[in-house]
Amino acid sequence: MSIGASMALFVLTLVSLVLMALGVGVFTTPWLLGLVRTHANQRRMLAHDWAGVEIMEPYRPLPTNPVGVAGHVERCLMMLKDPATWRDFLWLIVDGIAGFLLALFPPALLFYGIEGWLLFLGLWRAVAGGYWYGFIHIEHFSDGVQSAALGTVILGIALAANPHILRGHFVLARSFLAPTRGALLAERVERLYETRHDAVDTSAAELRRIERDLHDGAQARLVAMGMDLGTIEALIEHDPAKAKQLISQARQNSAEALTELRDLVRGIHPPVLAERGLGDAAEALALRMSVPVEVDIELPGRFSEPVESAAYFAISEVLTNAAKHADADRVWLDIHHTFDAGGMLRISVTDDGHGGADLRKGSGMAGIERRLGQFDGVLAVSSPPGGPTMVTMEIPAHPLTP
Repeated sequence: MSIGASMALFVLTLVSLVLMALGVGVFTTPWLLGLVRTHANQRRMLAHDWAGVEIMEPYRPLPTNPVGVAGHVERCLMMLKDPATWRDFLWLIVDGIAGFLLALFPPALLFYGIEGWLLFLGLWRAVAGGYWYGFIHIEHFSDGVQSAALGTVILGIALAANPHILRGHFVLARSFLAPTRGALLAERVERLYETRHDAVDTSAAELRRIERDLHDGAQARLVAMGMDLGTIEALIEHDPAKAKQLISQARQNSAEALTELRDLVRGIHPPVLAERGLGDAAEALALRMSVPVEVDIELPGRFSEPVESAAYFAISEVLTNAAKHADADRVWLDIHHTFDAGGMLRISVTDDGHGGADLRKGSGMAGIERRLGQFDGVLAVSSPPGGPTMVTMEIPAHPLTP
């Protein structure tokens, strides 16, 4: 199948590219290149499932529904300008020859070892006198015994070597199908460019929220308190009772302004997070939830303030979503730090609700993804209909204190 599909796609795509000079290839080439990508993606999937070899997709995004001739031409040009297209094209040749041979070796070794036992079990009579099994000339029953011994050795070699040969097949495919270092660097630069803009937009929105809260809340109360103090100053000599009433009102305004300022500060950076770190702050969040939350936290120490803040508000948003929308009876919160991949803060929130959560719907999850993206973090959601829902977050981070 490897040599048949790869070589057939190579020939058809080559013919389609030649027919572009006549205009026909503009319509057939994108369709054939789509088949090539499907074939390559299937090999990526098999590499992961059979040999544990990860092969990332390197393709640039394409318009989903091209409209008219101009749309097809644009899609065709975009595919031809993508370096991954030509790497796939070259892979088809390599896969049809070297890949086919590497894929052929494992079953060939197994069948050749089994053949030795078949000769021993009686097949030697049918081929006696004119057949060689390896270095054994099959003539008598004793030759069948020797072929069984050789077949056992070959089967042992096959069982030991086949996983490595199969992995070699997929490693060969990865050398062509995986993104190049330059493509990965360009993708990372693009991601950093997007997250930088997201960070700027988020900061601007946060500043506007703070300004609005100050203007509508604490600032209004402080202005009213100043006016009350001016009135008190004018009334204190000839209307002490009214002045006393205004003093009480000013005291109440000052207390409410102080409360609002504390709430505002808590929304920017909660005191428990600043004083006790992410672990204790997450436990405090769990205790305030209306749904029982089981907490499993194991952290080696404190992290930088931006990382702790991003993780805290991401946890808060996910727990709130679980309490409001999931109709869950119980939630599990796990926070751990591992030193693999250079140090990673891993957070998972699982609930036993009805499931069906979608990362693309609503602004809450999108906000979490943008917040984590500023630190090169990732968000993954698994929420099949009927539940359970698991939200996993990973942030590259190193502890500050042991």
